[in-house]
Amino acid sequence: MSENQIADHFSEAAEILQLFNTSENHAKIKEAGEIMVNALKNGGKIISCGNGGSMSDAMHFAEELSGRFRNHRDSIAAVSISDPSHITCVGNDYGFEYIFSRYVEGLGNENDVLLGISTSGNSNNVAKAIEAARKKDMKIVTLTGKDGGIISDMSDVEIRAPKSKYADRAQEIHIKVIHALIGFIENNI
Repeated sequence: MSENQIADHFSEAAEILQLFNTSENHAKIKEAGEIMVNALKNGGKIISCGNGGSMSDAMHFAEELSGRFRNHRDSIAAVSISDPSHITCVGNDYGFEYIFSRYVEGLGNENDVLLGISTSGNSNNVAKAIEAARKKDMKIVTLTGKDGGIISDMSDVEIRAPKSKYADRAQEIHIKVIHALIGFIENNI
């Protein structure tokens, strides 16, 4: 990779971030944060899920809440669906599309929030988790990309990264949204 290609990488990332940085998206992040804070104040938790890099983002979101983000505070109830024994058990016994929904069925409650992350918006296993969360009367927040995919209409709040050629641009927006949500929760809990 040449220096020009490296510079182009950062310029493209900055352009996508600038496209996302709108009052409409700020309002969506605030709305999602309010849903999460309300759930936590009512004894609920946040369950997050995603595939690949989105699973890493789901894990990062949960660990920053249960651990520490910027300042010392009490632990906040958040968990990601990332236990390899659960994933391989359900994947083997029921199919990969049920790895998240089975977890939500077992551990989700009415006061909880599901954070579903999918750069395409078309992850069938995230869609099934949303369906399971709806049956539990949980609130649903999603982070998507492209055109929002199949999960865009399934969410209480969808926060969509601007359409780009590659998933890494959506992931870069998602991690910024995740940090904004964590900050919002910390400041309002």
